[in-house]
Amino acid sequence: MPSVETPLGIRIPEGFSVREIAKGGRRVPGTTYTWHIFTDGQAAFPAEDGGWILVSNSESLSFAGAGCSAIRFAPDGKIVDAYRTLANTQLNCAGGPTPWGTWLSGEEYEFGHMWEVDPTRRNAQRRGALGTFTHESACVDPVREQLYLTEDKPDGCFYRFTPTAYPDLSAGTLEAAVVDEATRAVTWVPVKRTALPVPTRVQARRQGAKRFKGGEGTWWDGGVAYFTTKGDNRVWAYDCEAERIDVLYDATATGPDAPLRGVDNICVSRSGDLYVCEDGDDLDVCFITPDHEVARFCTFDKNIHLGTELVGATFDPSGTRLYVGSQRSFAIGALYEISGPFRQPPAPTRPPSFGRPLREGEAEAGAEDLVRVRARTTISRGALAAPGLGVRLALREPCVVRTTLRSATGVLAEHRFPTAVTALTALRLKAAAIAPAAGYEVVVRATPTAGGDTAEIRRELTVS
Repeated sequence: MPSVETPLGIRIPEGFSVREIAKGGRRVPGTTYTWHIFTDGQAAFPAEDGGWILVSNSESLSFAGAGCSAIRFAPDGKIVDAYRTLANTQLNCAGGPTPWGTWLSGEEYEFGHMWEVDPTRRNAQRRGALGTFTHESACVDPVREQLYLTEDKPDGCFYRFTPTAYPDLSAGTLEAAVVDEATRAVTWVPVKRTALPVPTRVQARRQGAKRFKGGEGTWWDGGVAYFTTKGDNRVWAYDCEAERIDVLYDATATGPDAPLRGVDNICVSRSGDLYVCEDGDDLDVCFITPDHEVARFCTFDKNIHLGTELVGATFDPSGTRLYVGSQRSFAIGALYEISGPFRQPPAPTRPPSFGRPLREGEAEAGAEDLVRVRARTTISRGALAAPGLGVRLALREPCVVRTTLRSATGVLAEHRFPTAVTALTALRLKAAAIAPAAGYEVVVRATPTAGGDTAEIRRELTVS
């Protein structure tokens, strides 16, 4: 596609524009907040006012500001605030967004952890159940209610985490992938935490787990967990339903003219194009189409952006703005927004499918064109206290969602997501000291951030 050079040293397609959003060590325009150095993994979340929040990692050390920062945008794209969301961590590399409006930030060192970050404020939780290893990135499969994680080591593993009470990440089962090289079928072996300082990948490999050469970015879309391995310049596609893994792109097999090398962070656009950042090589952001064609989207000038890698490709909720970080541009990094006519699918007219049959004891209801709700109709008093009533939602578009448990006398429990949410998401509604009885009511209210009528869904609940 025809492209043009810009004053920022970034070549972009004709019809697009680019602006600098933040630069390490300097105040974010329009705010008093000083942006962190060494920007890395990022994601954007819809805000309740119709704007959005960009959360970004800092791959530095604790004393230098490692952790996460956030930039809040108004509906028209104007920057209105910037602030810290995670501190006192180390080497926060990539991570991934969750469907329930939080950001997972991975510490990239041998005994690093995954942190769950609230995009709206400094309120992060360490998620030790997700394993202690060189965390790179994570993605969530909202259909099978599992997470996939990569490990940035030359002999690292590809992991799966199944929460005990999705979407609560405080407990669950961590497994590593075992691959049948002949059939590409994947099985999973459990990885247990031990008191000994044995790296997680060593425990996994003793059980036959496959070695992946430097796991990098990962992203779930349409039933597939995509991830990259920089050590062998490959993009992988794991079919979560079929439990089969294939190589989507291999630079070595493509040959010396391979258009994409140094594969790193990734994201999928609304049209299904897989965007891949390069660490080194030509400093491109490329994309792989659903037909497996590879094309260059933009290029950073190496003479201006010296010694850097491109990181954190992610789209705003509208799919019309792509955010890309240049980790070491100008020695401490910078962040850019590229806007324009990205390919867009038709706007959805109804919520997405839950992708699985109703579970025993579940019922489904909702406003057909905006939101569908699944939840059990009976629950024990103890289970309602912990882990709580699981509520699954399917939303056509970003909505502010408020869920309450009510009795004849009023509200007994309430849940609100930290941001607006869309597509498939889930929550846990918890209430203690509830008397066993019929006639309780779960009420879900969903209000589109773009405007429109609020949908209200009411379901009876019996507590035994």
